Amino acid sequence: MSVAAAARAEWVKIRTLRSTVGALLPVVVVGVGLAHLAGTSMRDARADGPPLDPLFPAFYGLTLAQLGVVVFAVLTIGSEYGTGTIAPALLATPRRGVFYAGKAIAATLAAAAVALVTVPGAFAAAQAALGPKGVGVTAEGVPEALVGAFLFLTLMCPFALGVATMLRSTVRALAILLPVFFLGSQGIANVPALKPVLQYMPDQVAWVIMHLTGPPGDPRFARDYGPWEGVGLLVLWTAAALAGGYLVLRRADV
Repeated sequence: MSVAAAARAEWVKIRTLRSTVGALLPVVVVGVGLAHLAGTSMRDARADGPPLDPLFPAFYGLTLAQLGVVVFAVLTIGSEYGTGTIAPALLATPRRGVFYAGKAIAATLAAAAVALVTVPGAFAAAQAALGPKGVGVTAEGVPEALVGAFLFLTLMCPFALGVATMLRSTVRALAILLPVFFLGSQGIANVPALKPVLQYMPDQVAWVIMHLTGPPGDPRFARDYGPWEGVGLLVLWTAAALAGGYLVLRRADV
């Protein structure tokens, strides 16, 4: 079986499992809904307060919306282990690399489709809520931020899938990823004692390109890397997780 055929087979599995597909629906709702709420709250900010970055409310909700992507990715592979269908799946596709690649491609394309709706929707909702303080899609920094936000939501899927494959369990993967990423979205990486390490976590490294950190030189919120360097770090995290998942899948008895 080719990788393309394996991906098509995995796509059939994904769209026929309601629990798996259902995990992606809150991504759109949370991402767009929180963007509108954040934009509304910032529209009436005091003129003498800190300068308003109209992209902050647009993408802040994605820090929570990503949890839906993580749940979806974990269920995509974790359900195979939980139900015991991993064994017949590998019998049907004996080349484990092909099976794994097909599953990763199908899941990532599904996440990308959701990101393609969520990111522009969140941006539009935030700018509409900001009213005259909003910006257009061609404003400086906006195209870069839109691409970065899309890559962030999309790449969190194969990253989480790789971690779940290494752990071979839905429960273990969610018990680790959800608390860590939820605390990250609440700003724990900005705690001075933790920032030197946590700023490099996979859910944090794309924040610069999404305008969720302070300006360069800000002692509390700024990061030690630039926007595209952060995206590069997320790519490395994703590649490492997928490689680790493949090594476990290749060697482990199922």
